[in-house]
Amino acid sequence: MGMFDNNYQHRGVLKTPHEKKGFFKFWEVYGRHMWKLLEVNLLYLLFCLPVVTIGPATAAMTKVCRNYSQERNVFLLHDFWDSFKKNLKQGFVMSFIDILFTLGFIVGVPTYYIWAQQNSMIYVPFMISLCCMLIFYMMHFYIYIMISSTNLTMVQIIKNSFYLVALDLKASLWTLLVSFLVIVPCYAFLWPSLFIIIFWPFSFLCFVICFNCYPVIQKTIIDPFYAEKGEVNPEYLTNGEDIDEETIFEDMGGKEEVIENRPKKKGKIIK
Repeated sequence: MGMFDNNYQHRGVLKTPHEKKGFFKFWEVYGRHMWKLLEVNLLYLLFCLPVVTIGPATAAMTKVCRNYSQERNVFLLHDFWDSFKKNLKQGFVMSFIDILFTLGFIVGVPTYYIWAQQNSMIYVPFMISLCCMLIFYMMHFYIYIMISSTNLTMVQIIKNSFYLVALDLKASLWTLLVSFLVIVPCYAFLWPSLFIIIFWPFSFLCFVICFNCYPVIQKTIIDPFYAEKGEVNPEYLTNGEDIDEETIFEDMGGKEEVIENRPKKKGKIIK
C-alpha cells in the first residue's frame, strides 16, 4: 500500500469540471450522490453499533465520502469494508484519544464555567479550555481524511491536523459553522429528528468535511510529495489515461510527516 491510498483502479473521469468551485459545485456534486450518501449514513450507524468500532467506521465513511466529493467511482459496500479493515488499528487508537479528550472537556469546561461565576479570573482558563475543545474538534476535519488517505503515523496525522486547522482557517471555520447548523438542531430535537438521524446527518457532515478540507490536504501534503519526485499528482489526470500504480504509489514508510514549503519541481505526466 502506497503512502497515498487513492484507489485509482476505481477512479473514472470527473463528471464536474475542475474550474467549477464553491457553493454551487457543492450542491451539484452532493445532489448527484445524495441517495448513496443516505445509504452510507445507515451503513455507518450499523458499523458503530458495537461503539468501540466508531473510529474505524468513521475512517471508512470518510474514505467513501472523500471519493464521492472528488467524483471518483465508488463501490459502496466493498470500499467501506475495505477501508474499515485497513484503518482498524488507527481507528481504534483515535477512538481512545477521543474518549480521553471528550471526558476531559465534559468535566473541565462546565467546571471552569461554574467556578468563573464565583471568580471572574477563572474565565481565562474557561476560555482556554473552550478554545482547545473547538480546535480539537476542527482537527477531526483532517484527522480521518489522513487516516483513510495516507500511510502517516498517528503522531504525524495529529501534528499535521493541528497545523492544517490554521493553515486554511477559512475552510476550517466554514466547516465548523455547518457542523453547528446540523448538530445543534438534531440535538435539540432529538426524538422528532430520530428518523432523519438514521439516514442523513453523519454522511452529510462527512461529505462537507471532505469537500472543504480534502483539497487542503491535497495541496499541502499530497501535491508536494509528487512535486518532490518531479511528477504530476495523478488526481489531476482527468482524461482517462491509464495510470501505472507500480510507478505512482511507493511505500515511503511514513517519512512525509512535516507540512513545509518545498521548492516545486517541474512535473512530468506518467503514462
